[in-house]
Amino acid sequence: MTDLTNQKRMAAQILNCGYHRVWIDPEASEEIAVAITREDIRGLIDNGSIKAEKVRGVSRGRARIRDAKRKYGHQKGHGSRKGKKGARNSRKEQWMKKIRSLRRRLKELRDEGTIDRPTYCKMYRKAKGGEYRNVAHLESHLESQDAIRREN
Repeated sequence: MTDLTNQKRMAAQILNCGYHRVWIDPEASEEIAVAITREDIRGLIDNGSIKAEKVRGVSRGRARIRDAKRKYGHQKGHGSRKGKKGARNSRKEQWMKKIRSLRRRLKELRDEGTIDRPTYCKMYRKAKGGEYRNVAHLESHLESQDAIRREN
């Protein structure tokens, strides 16, 4: 086996890549051993006897599998968490999600005619004040207060 370190070094400089990314065709090793100038190396690169290998990246395969499992609800235990509860799901985001759903439901009820305008305004303000945990809680409150109009 001939020593091709100089050829490999020159090829790395010409190909503008790292030494370890230079691929030398084992069939053409005698021809490459004879090449001692940069011009010779350029000719071998044009022939395809010397090439730059592709950059090795980090595979996303394992990450995709993990993300699919997490979407399903697995791999989310205490040992997998970094950051406080508020960092993973901020209180503001929780509030925005809750208040938007409450207001959306109140508007639906008002537009349907299930509740009248004064009731809508009162419930809207109560929702803003944080009285209701969720839409089901709002609706159960409306039921208990007999605020819902029913068509008989």
